[in-house]
Amino acid sequence: MTLKLHNFFRSSTSVRVRVALNVKGLDYEYVAYVLRTGETRTPEYLRRNPQGLVPTLELDDGRHLTQSLAIIEWLEETHPEPRLLPSDPFGRQRVRSLAYMIAHEIHPLNNLRVLFRLRDQFGADEGAQNAWFVHWVSMTFDALETLLEGDPSMGIYCHGDTPSLADICLYAQVWNNRRFDIPLDPWPTVARIFAELDALPAFHNAAPPNQPDAVS
Repeated sequence: MTLKLHNFFRSSTSVRVRVALNVKGLDYEYVAYVLRTGETRTPEYLRRNPQGLVPTLELDDGRHLTQSLAIIEWLEETHPEPRLLPSDPFGRQRVRSLAYMIAHEIHPLNNLRVLFRLRDQFGADEGAQNAWFVHWVSMTFDALETLLEGDPSMGIYCHGDTPSLADICLYAQVWNNRRFDIPLDPWPTVARIFAELDALPAFHNAAPPNQPDAVS
């Protein structure tokens, strides 16, 4: 199967899918876009993804998969090993819950298009946008730290000793936080897990600075 990933190096949703592809050992063609200049708003790209968002995973039969978590679930179903979701129902619920806290509670509010709307409609300057970003990260990371700290289901990673969907979302979000200079000091468990993940080639190689389109 030939896979083509339409993505942006800094996009946390793109990081998620890159990690999942790496974990599954799947090769893919990397296609880069610049979000700030509207490269995903062209008629050509909108035919692939009418939302004009990244990532989009293009299959060799011409089909296009969108939404990072849905793409990862598809990868899990079509390439089940190594697993990104535990085998037991409780474990799957816990991993999904941790992942959704980040993907559903932080990312939608801190997406680039939301920050642009704050700027354009409400006059939020860079400082106000940063404060908005930090607020929503802190609210969820405080709860995430509490849920992780001391939980018997946690091991080296968020759930046991095998990286999961929860770890993928955590890893991508921490990289996103770095854009806004958010230190991990208030969340030592999150910081420890991130360090463990960043030592894994599948994660490290998917990080924003390590992509062909990366810029400072």
